[in-house]
Amino acid sequence: MTGPGGEGLLRELAPQVLGALVRRYGHFDAAEDAVQEALLAAAVQWPKDGVPGHPRGWLITVASRRLTDLLRAEQARQRREDAVARGRLPEEWLAPPADRPPRAADDTLVLLFMCCHPSLPPASQIALTLRAVGGLRTAEIARAFLVPEPTMTRRISRAKQRIKDSGVPFGLPPDAERAGRLRTVLHVLYLIFNEGYASTSGPLLRRDELSAEAIRLTRLVRRQVPGDPEVTGLLALMLLTDARRPARTSPDGELVPMAEQDRGRWDAALIAEGVALVGEALPRGPTGPYQLQAAIAAVHDEAPSAAETDWPQIAALYEVLLRVSDTPVVRLNHAVAVAMTRGPEEGLRLLDGPAADDRIAGDHRTHAVRAHLLEMAGAREAARTAYEEAARRAGSLPQQRYLNGRAARLA
Repeated sequence: MTGPGGEGLLRELAPQVLGALVRRYGHFDAAEDAVQEALLAAAVQWPKDGVPGHPRGWLITVASRRLTDLLRAEQARQRREDAVARGRLPEEWLAPPADRPPRAADDTLVLLFMCCHPSLPPASQIALTLRAVGGLRTAEIARAFLVPEPTMTRRISRAKQRIKDSGVPFGLPPDAERAGRLRTVLHVLYLIFNEGYASTSGPLLRRDELSAEAIRLTRLVRRQVPGDPEVTGLLALMLLTDARRPARTSPDGELVPMAEQDRGRWDAALIAEGVALVGEALPRGPTGPYQLQAAIAAVHDEAPSAAETDWPQIAALYEVLLRVSDTPVVRLNHAVAVAMTRGPEEGLRLLDGPAADDRIAGDHRTHAVRAHLLEMAGAREAARTAYEEAARRAGSLPQQRYLNGRAARLA
């Protein structure tokens, strides 16, 4: 489909329709099947008949009718197979959908909170979010995370079952836990974006569909929660980071580090929007980690060249970030900023902390940073060894090639 009834519109409406059905009927699995059939009907019908005046209501009506059929069929099957009657489904599940107009509200945010329920492990939160809210097919998600499609199908099915078993009602969480749940939602979107921007494994350096979907969903959350500075900060961080995407790879697909990128290829519109969002978010209340990371990204993006980067300001921002979110990755990046400000020896000294942290000690980034700082310090042989070790630990093939290339250059 193209034009106003195209794939983009269906992708935008799909989570809204699914949210409306889950709110009204329950039955996550059956509701999702019904929505997929309604989307298929739209893809066939709308190009011929035109997009209806209220496409969301049209989809909800068609999906509701299909879901009613599915639930009635399931009830009939149980009656045939069960020796003992198990009772009827609640009457509200079987009421003809035409009797009641669909809710005007967009349930996508509620659906996003449900997919990010804290009872689910992070991998399941991400998979379910991409499937139910992002509209990606199970096969697409499986390819993104390099697992067989049946494995991803089981992961998503278990996540749905766990939500069903938890008995959580369809609705935004109570005020007392909403802030904490929103942090979980933001963390899942952050992880989706990162996996799209820099794939942790496989033959591709990045997966643009994942980073684009994370940005779209974060924009949606911001529309629903416009006053939250961390939501604004996360969106700014994504935009400022994604702005560099056109220059991150060479014509043959090889990784290009930031210091060597053609900044003329960076997306000036995304940078301007991201910088404006940072200015909007920072003055509001307590400063959170996404706001600070966005501020750091803004300093990088506004520098006319790598040599003109304001590294002292970046180092100072990382020191504030360490007080808010003291993680080994933040410590690793802080060490780089200090090295660029006060010399590689200072940076290498600060690497001892992350290198001893079990959460990141085996990560290729620790060895890559050490190699870079050793190269800055003139220790070519030690740097070559560290680059080779980083390449052995990297899961992404483009990263492996880049790191092995740096090592070969020092041989």
